[in-house]
Parts: sequence; C-alpha cells; structure tokens
Amino acid sequence: MRLFSAVPFTLFTFLIYNAVAFSAGANDPGFWSKPVFTIDMVSGATFELLSSDLLIAVGLFFLFIEILKATRIGTAALLDHMFSVLVFVAYLVEFLILPQAATSLFFVLTVISLIDVIAGFSISITGARRDVSFGHGMDPH
Repeated sequence: MRLFSAVPFTLFTFLIYNAVAFSAGANDPGFWSKPVFTIDMVSGATFELLSSDLLIAVGLFFLFIEILKATRIGTAALLDHMFSVLVFVAYLVEFLILPQAATSLFFVLTVISLIDVIAGFSISITGARRDVSFGHGMDPH
C-alpha cells in the first residue's frame, strides 16, 4: 500500500495519452480534436469539450492531488518525489523523441508534470524548514 501511495498521479495522464496515441489515435491524427460532448448554452453559443481539453482537466486534477500529497512527510513522500522526477523525465524524453508526442497537448501535460516536480520539492523543503529548529532558546532576531 505504501508503494502505491508513492505513485505520482501524473503518470496516469502519461499512460492515458500513450494508450490513445499508440492505438486509436495512431489511425486518427485528429482524435484529440474530437468533441467529447457538446452543450447548447443559454447565450446561444455552443460549448464543445474536446478530448484534449478533457485530458488536460484530468491532468490538472491529478496535479492538485499531487500537491496535496507533497505536504506529507516520510519515506512515501520521498519516493513520490523521486517517481515524479522519473515521470517528468519520461515525458521530456518522449516529447523530444517520438513524433506521436510532438503535440501541444503532450507539451501541456509535460509542463503539468514539471510543475508537480517543482511544487513537490518546494512544499517539502518549506515544510522541513519549519520542522527544524536551531539553537534552542535563542532569539533569531
């Protein structure tokens, strides 16, 4: 259970993107531009949620969960940070090497993964700084 809690949720958007890009999306380059659903608005406009928009929304939700997880301390948090770096490296390598990943959607997911890495370490460092006290009884001013 501990190891599963260390799995970065940004990995799931990476896996979803790859599952589509190398299966259904491989035969249909416009797959990410297809609407998932369409709603006629009161204003008379039509709202379309595209597949790419939905995956970005899922990625942002997972980023939120990762930021909440970054507030933990302990071995699981350290593993989570290390795995988040590995996920970001996988995103970056795939973005640079594979033509299926050379899309604006994949770039945005890569940036979400980078923010996960930066936020995770920043939050952990800030929390650790608060937990450490130097010079018991000394006034810091």
